[in-house]
Amino acid sequence: MELAFLNPLYEHPGSWASAYVDLSQHDEDMHHQRRLTAQAVSRQLREQGADEATCRAVHDAVEALQRSTEPYGRALFARDGEVALQVPLTQAPPHGLVHWGTLPHVTPLLDLAGEDPVSLVAYIDRTGADFELRSAVLQEEAGHVTGSRQWPMHRAKASDWSERHFQLKVENTWEHNAREVAEALAACQAETGADLLILCGGEREYRSVHEQLPEHVRDRAVETSHGIGSRLLPREVEEIRARHVRERILAEVDRYRAARTPDEERRTAAVEGVPQLIEAAREHRLAELLIRPDAPDTQREVWIGEDPDQLAARRTELRILGEQHSWPARADDALVRAAVVTDAPVLSLTPVLAEAGDEVPAGGMGALLRWKE
Repeated sequence: MELAFLNPLYEHPGSWASAYVDLSQHDEDMHHQRRLTAQAVSRQLREQGADEATCRAVHDAVEALQRSTEPYGRALFARDGEVALQVPLTQAPPHGLVHWGTLPHVTPLLDLAGEDPVSLVAYIDRTGADFELRSAVLQEEAGHVTGSRQWPMHRAKASDWSERHFQLKVENTWEHNAREVAEALAACQAETGADLLILCGGEREYRSVHEQLPEHVRDRAVETSHGIGSRLLPREVEEIRARHVRERILAEVDRYRAARTPDEERRTAAVEGVPQLIEAAREHRLAELLIRPDAPDTQREVWIGEDPDQLAARRTELRILGEQHSWPARADDALVRAAVVTDAPVLSLTPVLAEAGDEVPAGGMGALLRWKE
């Protein structure tokens, strides 16, 4: 998950309030329940030591969501009496996920707001295609393309030369239109930034389009035999999207496993465990951070300074490094901060725990590394 949008949370030192609010209830009792949620969140923050101005800011922000029709929820991050960032969620959060600490508690975002690939669905027939954008919170039309050749479209029975000639024209028409659909689909993907392309229709039609997509787009495409006359159900899209996410994460896990094997110079391109991750973060060598959010090492206490690369397993280590000011923080939040400010993506392994196993990475956190300059 790319987390560059979190950079504003790391521009100022100081304690942060983090609240994950469930907005999935939309019945007649919704307004009353959300008022109670606002009160409960501010009370939890107050009990954890948050200042009154920040408690009030979070309370008011949650109460302002009384009439929200968002399907899942919202994450709010606040400090010094102001809500600095709100993030829509793609899954409903667990009850009572509220945190007051030295750093914003962003790790839950990896599961509650991450890995939500925007899908561009193409319903393809022999004359063209309809495009539709889908995500966990989105479903909208994205355009239509009509092939410039509309005749002939249907094959004849090949019994003599003229019929075989006609059949060849049909093939040429299909291929011509498939090329135009592929070009329009690639342009739509570039415009929308879609992560995944879902090709629907008859096998002959969607396969022709798939083959003519540019290589960088072809790698994002999956095929499904779904008729042009009907639309994919949300459940069907979700299954395709979830499979795509699992396959991508498993590919990264395989890459991580391979990177742990020493090369000829006895160097490894991956590390695991808090001490080694801290060392890599200090040296700005995190290329990708892998996390099992509920694993033991995520909640381990580490010490941080004002700058993201100032972190240590013990407070005395920071003093030895010359850092005068230090604060305790959760290991996952400290390492995510280090990853975000150095443009390293962060990946949750939750969707693949059954396939990857609890032992990868050991303790729950690992990283692929950049080589030293």
